Amino acid sequence: MKKYDILVIGSGGGTKLVTPPSKLGYKVAILEKDRLGGTCLNRGCIPSKMLIYPAEILALASDADRFQLDIPGPFRVDFKSLVQRISATVDSDSDSIAPAYEKNPNIDYYPFEGRFVENKVIQANGEFLTADRIFLAGGCRPFLPDIPGLVGTPFMTSREALRRTELPKRLLIIGGGYIGLELGFAYSSFGSETTFLVRNRMLSHEDEDVVNAFEKSFRKKHDVRLGTTVEKVEYDSGRFRLRCKAEHSEFELEGDALLVATGVRPNTDWLDLHHTQIRTDEKGYILTNEYLETTAEGVYALGDITGKHFFRHSVNFEGESLFQSLYVDKKRIPVEYPPVPHAVFTHPQVAAVGKTERELISEGADYISATNPYSASATGMARRSEEGFVKILVDRKSRKLLGAHVLGDEASNLIHVFILLMTMGGTLDDLLKMIYIHPALPEIARNAARKAREILAS
Repeated sequence: MKKYDILVIGSGGGTKLVTPPSKLGYKVAILEKDRLGGTCLNRGCIPSKMLIYPAEILALASDADRFQLDIPGPFRVDFKSLVQRISATVDSDSDSIAPAYEKNPNIDYYPFEGRFVENKVIQANGEFLTADRIFLAGGCRPFLPDIPGLVGTPFMTSREALRRTELPKRLLIIGGGYIGLELGFAYSSFGSETTFLVRNRMLSHEDEDVVNAFEKSFRKKHDVRLGTTVEKVEYDSGRFRLRCKAEHSEFELEGDALLVATGVRPNTDWLDLHHTQIRTDEKGYILTNEYLETTAEGVYALGDITGKHFFRHSVNFEGESLFQSLYVDKKRIPVEYPPVPHAVFTHPQVAAVGKTERELISEGADYISATNPYSASATGMARRSEEGFVKILVDRKSRKLLGAHVLGDEASNLIHVFILLMTMGGTLDDLLKMIYIHPALPEIARNAARKAREILAS
């Protein structure tokens, strides 16, 4: 059996516990059965945003007449070359990781699946490995709904959708979360006739005002069927046929491509956890405490596989926190999360940090809500923004922000004003001490803060 100081399963967020401790002299084993770099680099946030950015350019250009611009059309995209460029870029990044590991005498890279045979013993390609500490960062994979006829058809998940080089004429999408919406928006912008089949609401975990405004905006340019379930999938001669049921009707849809984006499931079933004392919840996510320790001594879990936060930026934070506490400070320190933000890169964009109003109401919080539209700002006037807004939720007594929600242009950038304020424990008054560049998007955040101050003073 080979013994290490550190053994990491998963090369996405898990990389934070590979190279940094190796530079301090620790012997590290990294196991990854797929491409190095994890979901984000290979089949997630990086290639998807590389696909979405040109789609956003097209979306903006499609509204050019609002600015008295006559841009000749129709727009055409070399979709095959675009996808090939994206794939080549991320593959190059992924391929550069193994040589770096090979040059490091303190890192052993195992390009194999790792499964537990007991609490701290992993079997990989016939070898048995152990370590003082084991870190599980195995992530998640697409969840497939139990729809009759789906299995065995050439449907796409996000993995295939990011590598497909042929633009479908008609794309059907099952799901109303951020993955389906982002990819569907991109395909639609490039010319696919796209239909979204959504069981309940779109982006249902967002603040209610954002959900309502997003649906209203998104449905102006996309075919969205809310309250719809897919009863059966058929495939024949390159065509998908879906039998669907809505509240008051049943109907069929046909398309030459199908994207299934109905959530994710943890990869814990690949680890043979039944050979260990590591416990999971009813959905299969690994249970951890405030130190990210599992129920087996010396075994930690981080990232998507714990079911807490499903973002690369959050697992990066977790990995960095564990490295700092365990290998720099050498103390058992709880992982204390600052406010964890997120964004949806559709058109319009959505971004948020902190609580939704729905959550505050359920908690009985004493708060006020203030909303300011993009249009009530100089830069909003320049952009002719019709639907964007900033909404902030403020504690009535402390005047601290409890949550912030943005819908509109560059929401993923604008939200950082509020991320910093909340992280630093600042108040509404701190937000209003700044001098804001005029005219710039952050002025919309300031205007929302001014409204909140007026409400608190009344």
